Amino acid sequence: MASNDYATALKQGRRSYRTALTKGEYPYLPVLDEMISYTEVASIENLGIMDIPLSKIVGTKTVGRSNAFANNFMPLLPENSEFGMKWGSLYNHQIDDGINDPIIAYEFMNQFYVQEGNKRVSVMKYLKTYSLSASVTRLVPKKSDDKENRLYYEFLDFYEVSQSYDVCFSKEGSYKKLLKLMGKAEDEVWSDDDRMDLHSACYSFELAFNKAHGEKLDINVSDAFLIYVEIYGYDKVIDETEQEISRSLQKIWTEITLADQGSQVELVQAPEQVKSSLLNKLLPTGIPDSLKIAFIYMKTPETSSWAYAHELGRLYLEQAFDGKIETMAFDKADTEEEVEEAIEQAIAAGCELIFTTATQMINQSVRSAVHHPKVKIYNCSIKMSYSSICTYYARMYESKFLMGAIAAALSRTDRLGYVADYPIYGTLANINAFALGAKMINPYVQIHLEWTKVKGVDARERLEQEGIVFVSDNDMITPESASRAYGLYAKREDGTTENLATPIWDWGKFYEQIIRNIYSGGSTEAEAQKGKKAVNYWWGMSADVIDVICSKSMPHGTNRLIEFLKSSIRAGAFHPFDGPIYAQGGVVQCEKGESLGPEEIITMDWLAENVIGKIPELDELTDEARTLVNFLGVKVDESGTDKSADTQTDRSEGNGGLE
Repeated sequence: MASNDYATALKQGRRSYRTALTKGEYPYLPVLDEMISYTEVASIENLGIMDIPLSKIVGTKTVGRSNAFANNFMPLLPENSEFGMKWGSLYNHQIDDGINDPIIAYEFMNQFYVQEGNKRVSVMKYLKTYSLSASVTRLVPKKSDDKENRLYYEFLDFYEVSQSYDVCFSKEGSYKKLLKLMGKAEDEVWSDDDRMDLHSACYSFELAFNKAHGEKLDINVSDAFLIYVEIYGYDKVIDETEQEISRSLQKIWTEITLADQGSQVELVQAPEQVKSSLLNKLLPTGIPDSLKIAFIYMKTPETSSWAYAHELGRLYLEQAFDGKIETMAFDKADTEEEVEEAIEQAIAAGCELIFTTATQMINQSVRSAVHHPKVKIYNCSIKMSYSSICTYYARMYESKFLMGAIAAALSRTDRLGYVADYPIYGTLANINAFALGAKMINPYVQIHLEWTKVKGVDARERLEQEGIVFVSDNDMITPESASRAYGLYAKREDGTTENLATPIWDWGKFYEQIIRNIYSGGSTEAEAQKGKKAVNYWWGMSADVIDVICSKSMPHGTNRLIEFLKSSIRAGAFHPFDGPIYAQGGVVQCEKGESLGPEEIITMDWLAENVIGKIPELDELTDEARTLVNFLGVKVDESGTDKSADTQTDRSEGNGGLE
């Protein structure tokens, strides 16, 4: 009984001790008093009695008993010692009656150190209990710019509303991401039921994660839990048993291991990189006589300019391949349930390749790909680190740079207008590219920025009242409510609108290149690394998926300039984001002689110095816009410095896949 279990615990302790020595690590429990001797403590808070996860109890408060335990809290002293007998007595008490007396512990940097009750902790860890009661005192370190310190202060904000220690993330922004996935505002105080739901879900997930040997990975259980919630949804998780979580976790284990490796993303920036075979993965039996492909849209092509653009791409494919492929379209997939239903219908109809055309569909796309591993699913988004699907997007900022150059060349004033919808990733790169393109032609030009989704504001009317003639507006037309307010246009004195140029998203050519690659027996070098890296296709003018169409009335000299810039961008000889580049306030974003890289462009969260306007705060936006920005957006902190939200995606300011 207790003696046998103590012997087993002792073996675990001695094994951990030897392993630590082999790795050059400290083999005993860390001591809080020694740690804080060189740390400035800002405050001491008495939190009272609460349940704390055993996994977060990592050491002792004082040095007294630290050498009696290995660094996994298992015992090191002999079985016949007084320590061994007391440990056995506690073990029997827990088995017969349960240990109810709270330990006394100190919390520092989201970890706990025991002042009284070390043997109780050892017994409970041996029994793999999830949590135990503790009287907790918190030591808060002085705020600093160290990453671990910033993470801890993010946790303190989370704890303020949740009163929960069940999660401990290693990436900044994760606590806010969890709140969003739970459907909670950052300042919303939790109920007891909220705390119990998270506590139960984390407990079941930890059991399933450890059963899958997740403890052998570098990723911690909370980070893995967040990935699970992102893919399956919080409402589903809180209703699942450990066994159900285990089954679901097994299906997305490649996503967990990808995150464990650092969520590596292979960004394929040109079709020339496309080399290896995708077809064999889609259809093991060989090349089919025809290929069935499904396209899934939010809203409809009649009511959404974004869906309309992809529908044109689908129709282009049917003409380009002249009967060799068959396509199907599913619209009105506006919720995850509707996306799932559309994907299932497409698979039942025999579709081997499915394009989900909006970023909001990504979680369901991953879930469906996990359940149907022989079906290839592409999602229209960028910088998403999922290996179960591929993502694709276009570098619209290249066209926006040219649009800015055209506007500045045609304008007789130093003031241009820019209308954007949502402050989301990609929008800011497009705005800044337009501003830089205009500044290349006219160093004194200013871009007056207005947002259509700010409450109580008519963006176009405000620009008109300011007397601004040349305006860059939405990229695409919505068939059901067609308007001339798209692309680059001029508002003439007689009230008419003259269209001058428009950026083109040629999704047909994008899809054609992907499909031709399938028929030629190739995919990408990156595709061969599936399970190790996420594959993102991010193509631009060099792939002919982005262009600018100019009016026939464009001056000959301006046309020549734009064609020259197009050719230079296509050839890679010219980069819109070459330094020096300054943000508002004169902040240097790119030094002279340098260029911004893909990561910096995709995650851009600042405005160029010649932009007049700001990134709206969340409470300034309409309800629809707030929902989208919570999913894909950037926001401004109190200091006025733009800070990124948790999702890194590239979107056009027109619709950009957001409905």
